[in-house]
Amino acid sequence: MKPLKLSTIGQYYTYKEDSLLPLLISSLGFDIVWVDPDKCDILIIGKPMNALKWILKKGTSVLLPDHCHSLITKYINNRHYKPLTLFHTCENLRHDSVKTDYSISFDFSEDNNKHYRLPYWMEMVDWSHEGLQGNKNKRFGKLFSISRMMQPLGHKFLSRPQKAVIFASHLNGPRKQMFHAIQKVIAIDGFGKYFDKKIKNHTNSGFEKLTLLNNYAFNLCPENKLHPGYYTEKIPEAFLGESLPITWTDSKVSADFNPKAFLNLEQIKWSNFDVLYEALHAQKQLAAYAEEPLLLTKPSIEPFREFIRNLLGNAV
Repeated sequence: MKPLKLSTIGQYYTYKEDSLLPLLISSLGFDIVWVDPDKCDILIIGKPMNALKWILKKGTSVLLPDHCHSLITKYINNRHYKPLTLFHTCENLRHDSVKTDYSISFDFSEDNNKHYRLPYWMEMVDWSHEGLQGNKNKRFGKLFSISRMMQPLGHKFLSRPQKAVIFASHLNGPRKQMFHAIQKVIAIDGFGKYFDKKIKNHTNSGFEKLTLLNNYAFNLCPENKLHPGYYTEKIPEAFLGESLPITWTDSKVSADFNPKAFLNLEQIKWSNFDVLYEALHAQKQLAAYAEEPLLLTKPSIEPFREFIRNLLGNAV
């Protein structure tokens, strides 16, 4: 295997172990060597430098403060050759939030040669049928099955207690209003850091979402922001837990998921008690959700593999 020196700045602390990208690079025949930013072949940058005020420690995945932004330039310019730069984010940030040679994000972009759209939910898919193995989904309890998502939700959620569950580290913005609005209509149980201050982070929550979802008819799973293309793990988790997803997302979600397979609060007047009550108690409509699959077309990891193959061809 050919060695490839990678480094990260601004990535989450489990990126090297949990991200699909290093796994895919390894599957293409490269032996990844993680090095300091000033020694890498490819520099993978996460959140924009003004997003958070973290401290840079050599060899770790943290953000630079704004006043140290010039240090990145130093890493790149004071060398015999410049590393290829890649902006890779799972956050609701545009693909050009950081100026790099290539980018990977949730974003819809016409620049298909330099940018690849990889919504976060696809990081959690079981791609073993396409020869990619090793990714994990610890918080949910298992990888997402494409074949299951292409089958109808099923009627199991209709026989469960007619209450909702929400997993949340915060209830900022519209989330809080949605939570209280739905709480007036049906009971909601909450899990996560917001409801249990002893939880330090997502990876140490002490529960698997899949196990808990088995006890609820509904999963309140709104996205953090309304951004076209920004669709995370939330809807698939609810669906695979055989609970009806109650989400809040923009209308272009149909590019990824069947909009008939979940209740999208963005499409109704959810702040109106009568409208919300009807949406969650109309048995005919609830039964209709049970007949719908989440995926209408089968996704493939091969286009992403080809994008990375071309990227690596320009890096080594």
